[in-house]
Amino acid sequence: MASPSALTTISTKQARIAELAKIHRDNPLRSLGHHMDLAWMREAFARTRRDGAVGIDGVTGDAYEANLDANLVSRLDRMKSGTYSAPPVRRVHIPKGDGSQTRAIGIPTFEDKVAQRAIQMLLEPIYEAEFYAFSYGFRPGRSAHHALAALMEGARALGGGWVLDVDVSKFFDTLDHEQLRDLLRKRVGDGVVGRMVGKWLNAGVLEGGIVHHVDRGTPQGGVISPLLANIYLHEVLDGWWVREVLPRLRGRATLVRYADDFVMVFEDHGDALRVQEVLPKRFARFALTLHPTKTRLVPFRTNGADPSEPPPGSFDFLGFTHHWGRTRWGAPVIMRKTASSRFSRALKALNQWLRGARHLPVAAQAKTLGQKLRGHFAYYGIRGNSCAINRFHYEARVLWRKWLSRRSQRAWMKWEAFNRLLTMYPLPPARLAHP
Repeated sequence: MASPSALTTISTKQARIAELAKIHRDNPLRSLGHHMDLAWMREAFARTRRDGAVGIDGVTGDAYEANLDANLVSRLDRMKSGTYSAPPVRRVHIPKGDGSQTRAIGIPTFEDKVAQRAIQMLLEPIYEAEFYAFSYGFRPGRSAHHALAALMEGARALGGGWVLDVDVSKFFDTLDHEQLRDLLRKRVGDGVVGRMVGKWLNAGVLEGGIVHHVDRGTPQGGVISPLLANIYLHEVLDGWWVREVLPRLRGRATLVRYADDFVMVFEDHGDALRVQEVLPKRFARFALTLHPTKTRLVPFRTNGADPSEPPPGSFDFLGFTHHWGRTRWGAPVIMRKTASSRFSRALKALNQWLRGARHLPVAAQAKTLGQKLRGHFAYYGIRGNSCAINRFHYEARVLWRKWLSRRSQRAWMKWEAFNRLLTMYPLPPARLAHP
């Protein structure tokens, strides 16, 4: 970690960049690269995970740290002189949703992760001054739970309304490089930054021993990718929503976006229909498409006084299904529960891990299983979701008992024996992390 004085210097530089971005809001900043020095690169290294998967060169974070200053100086020199050639990212596929599909993840080399973090530290102060409050994904001081809370607050204020649940088809695979560069040049005219982003976009991906070069997409997994995605969608969606959509609406509306996942809530049905019609055309201008069946308009009103209105439906956002329920006193209330696809996926992943770890010592299994449960509860443990996290806790115990029973040819472990084991190796209780 950088020293306190170095952190203060970096913070001062970022504050200065943010100030200049506000002063020159309509012009690109042309002098940014000089802010990057050895202290800046050390802080970029400190902010980079060292235990992540390795890129195509096989260099780990620990190996890079063994000769840290020399590596950082070399990297900085090559970045500023323009002699650096970005290596392809290593592509892997991870399960998506219910496991029937996969998501492509790009894994850069560790050196590139550090360099991308350094460039991100330059760009972030510029765009944080421009991004809107309803954008939550991958921004400092903001999280998925902040987005969920904003959605709840907005939906409550409208009494439900009509929800436009939007799915952008393969956003990270179809983001257009040239349009992204054009958007970046509007605010950033520095040659070092422009060259580096261009090289990362053109680096290609290594899959099956073959390097593929494309003019679209930014693989998920790269440090810089979330910020580039936010820059792109800030123009495609956020700015358009504020400048052109809101002034033309008859009723109130709210938008909440987390990266490429977003929902719109409308008070007026006609407003919702008009935006639903024009939204695909807006995205098509930037080479993006909306999924034809997953993008849908959901009735989400509270009252049932008008029999001609459809009953309220439900929609998923950030791993939770949002639906209407009743309090114990009978009042209508918006409720959230773990989405069934996320619940099944989490259990499937837990089952696979327990199967592979069944021959480890029981104490080691209990320790890791406890960490996995705490992680699940830390995200899904929100108010109103007690049933789902209690059920997950129960299903996790069932799976652990199953795989402990298969450690040998002995009879299936009885619940009495398993409960005695739990007294020796207790698992963390299901609890609400966000009550």
